[in-house]
Amino acid sequence: MPEFTWRPANQATVEDVEAVFATSGARKCRCQAMKVPGWIWRDTTQEERDVALLEQTACGTPGPTSGLIGYVDGEAAGWVAVEPRESYPRLWSRKQPWMRMDPELPGVWSVTCFVVRKGWRQQGLTYELAAATVDYGEQVGARVLEGYPIEPPPGKQVIWDEASVGLLQVFLEAGYEVHASPTLRRRVVRRPLADVS
Repeated sequence: MPEFTWRPANQATVEDVEAVFATSGARKCRCQAMKVPGWIWRDTTQEERDVALLEQTACGTPGPTSGLIGYVDGEAAGWVAVEPRESYPRLWSRKQPWMRMDPELPGVWSVTCFVVRKGWRQQGLTYELAAATVDYGEQVGARVLEGYPIEPPPGKQVIWDEASVGLLQVFLEAGYEVHASPTLRRRVVRRPLADVS
């Protein structure tokens, strides 16, 4: 069986980050969709998104960082974005109220994006990455992890742009629970890591 490992992106190399993003649908977005208040394609250039991702991952520094790199047998194969919720301005600037639930709740970290490199897809890597967010959240002192996955109708496929936020089953397998169902397919999930009462 292949060995899965992970590390915070600031402990990875720039080459590892580039390897994951270069052959995926995220090569244009560069995990910036929730990082800018305005519409990403209108307000930023590709070069700006490229630079922003590398600045946010802070490879080779003590951190902070913006996500985790997953490895299969030592080769960079996937990414999951996980940061304090306040690091995502677009969550707060959009009109949908489900993106601003419990704004005063402290210690919430958002899990906003999954990327799996070509060659490692449909092998359960997103499940491994979701589980890694729990381990990482405990390490960094997050109190609550929050995700915004899609639950497709039975028998229906989702396109990459939808699946990039994660599928509900992936989060459930990592111990998250549904907190809200704001639309027919959108779910808000949470995984408490500390007493938030």
